[in-house]
Amino acid sequence: MIDVPVTAVRRRVPRALARRIDRLAVRAHRFHQLAHHPLCGAYANEIVRVGKVRLCRGCTYALVGGLGGGVLGLALPVGLPLAAGIAGVALAILGASVAWRRWFGRAGRPPKLITRLVPATALAFAITRGVLGGAWLAIAAAAPVVGLFAIYRRRGNDRAPCATCPENALPVCSGYRPMVRREQAFQRVSARWLRDAGL
Repeated sequence: MIDVPVTAVRRRVPRALARRIDRLAVRAHRFHQLAHHPLCGAYANEIVRVGKVRLCRGCTYALVGGLGGGVLGLALPVGLPLAAGIAGVALAILGASVAWRRWFGRAGRPPKLITRLVPATALAFAITRGVLGGAWLAIAAAAPVVGLFAIYRRRGNDRAPCATCPENALPVCSGYRPMVRREQAFQRVSARWLRDAGL
């Protein structure tokens, strides 16, 4: 990889050039920055491809479910008891998926449609109905969401296939190779721009 040492930059980078380099960095990594997983075959089921951009399937389903549940909550004026029951079902599904993961690991894992899309839709629906009809339900439904998000952030992404991958001995595996190639290209271009600016 081509690294530009800090000591090589003797003058402040002009603002226009800095912005140009920032824009290049964003474009260079846009194709994978929301994937959250390596781009190899072992993680193919975890990725949704939209054109050239890869998205994390779980995050995409959670976002779509959250938006859809919010819209449904605005459109369907159901009572708070039914909304609370829907939230309970969502929490039961989430609890079952966590238990399944703990007991069975990746074997026969339920699809993300069930573990992400359905709970996100149901909880967003309950939160919306709670906001519209009674704050207690909104808080009761939102609290587990905040807690689960905090647990996910602490745990990080699931890298289970990497533990048994035969490419572990390689300096860069096939899952990260496209990212590394794009970073190398970005560094070559940005280094040339800095040289052309006399930096």
